[in-house]
Amino acid sequence: MKGVEQMNGMIGLEIHTYLVTKEKLFCKCKASRERGLKPNIYICPICTGQPGAKPMLPNKSAVEKAVMIGLMLGCTINNQTVWQRKHYDWPDMPKGYQNTLSGTHAIPTGVDGKFFGIRISSMHLEEDPASWNPDTGEIDYNRSGLPLVEIVTEPDFSTSEEVIDWLKKLLHNMAYLKCVDSNAGIKVDVNVSIPGKSERVEIKNINSLENIGKAIEYELDRQSQEGGKVRETRRYDDVSGKTIVMRTKEGQADYRFISDPDLQDIVLSKNFVKEIESRIPEPPEKKLEKLIKKYKIDKKNAEILAKNIDIVEFFEKVAEKIDAQFALPWITIELLRFLNYNNKKLDEVQIDVEHFVLLLRLVKDGKITPLKGKEILNKFYPKSFMPSAESEGKISDAGELEKIAREVMEKNMKAVEDYKKGESKSFDFLMGQIMAVTKKRADFKVAREVLQKLLK
Repeated sequence: MKGVEQMNGMIGLEIHTYLVTKEKLFCKCKASRERGLKPNIYICPICTGQPGAKPMLPNKSAVEKAVMIGLMLGCTINNQTVWQRKHYDWPDMPKGYQNTLSGTHAIPTGVDGKFFGIRISSMHLEEDPASWNPDTGEIDYNRSGLPLVEIVTEPDFSTSEEVIDWLKKLLHNMAYLKCVDSNAGIKVDVNVSIPGKSERVEIKNINSLENIGKAIEYELDRQSQEGGKVRETRRYDDVSGKTIVMRTKEGQADYRFISDPDLQDIVLSKNFVKEIESRIPEPPEKKLEKLIKKYKIDKKNAEILAKNIDIVEFFEKVAEKIDAQFALPWITIELLRFLNYNNKKLDEVQIDVEHFVLLLRLVKDGKITPLKGKEILNKFYPKSFMPSAESEGKISDAGELEKIAREVMEKNMKAVEDYKKGESKSFDFLMGQIMAVTKKRADFKVAREVLQKLLK
């Protein structure tokens, strides 16, 4: 849809993201967000809405994490919130309503925040519905009752670029809190209108940054040309790249909000909120600034470190005990290589800072070779240990290395002859054999000089 210059719009977001908890919001069922699970294995009468089943008290961990997100967003945390029943007749909610801290008479978890210049009107805790396949009619209740946080912004965005840039910052900051499941992603409802030209249109359940951007672009183009005086709900079809009408927009009255008599109000003391606030780590932008100014790290490496809260905090602890510049490549290159190879995150392995620092000291002081240091690091999975130079010490004695080099040359005469014929790769092969024989303990520089001398 082209031909008309696109106008800037008024764009607001409703962002839904899963909280990381062991159990669901109102029952003891496992809160699993894994993809490809066998349907309906983590269910009970409560999360499947069986007649007579009553909800348990809300998951304390979910409440704590919702409050932490609200504080991160600069919200005022309300000390008393009331659970509401949000009614609608869809197969994914068998009891006929969703329990939420939003609605006509609700008091959200947090209000009146601001995050990177965008006003946050409210944020609240609620439960997720089940997963319904409208093509087959099948319903999977594994997801039913998972704790969600919904963040509602004011319509402060004008373009899709602004939205995507802001969402990336939001996701990065929430990852620092370790409150949300990054693997489960986000679901975003996007509200788009063009002042004086069109009514607000809500685009439901977009689940990728790329599609959010495309949906906004299409909707701004469409409204620029067509206008629109009816508030409606649409969905984005990523095959056609278009938004498609689902229904006219519901008002809050359509959901028939009432307070839930089966759930007590959530009452939060000032001390409770203050304690949660004390656990919020420095945000990524502060970490990045500190890395550059305090530790004199270049921006590229600082961004690598600041990408993950566990990595940057590990670096800070290491840098307190050993030169930061020396430690830098051992973390941004070697530690990340180690984690990628084992397909683990840092919080999924047990690497003691003291063990890691001692390993670096052995390398820095020349007691072991860098290659030997990398080999020891590889053995830190799944749990680190106290490294020692007694059996792993560097071989720097030229006489000893000459003896080893002669033995290697005698066993690999073809490589020696090839080198003399001008094949430089043969030298690298011979050096590799020396390192293998010495189990990577040979001082690389000394061994290289000895081998060059012998080959001449």
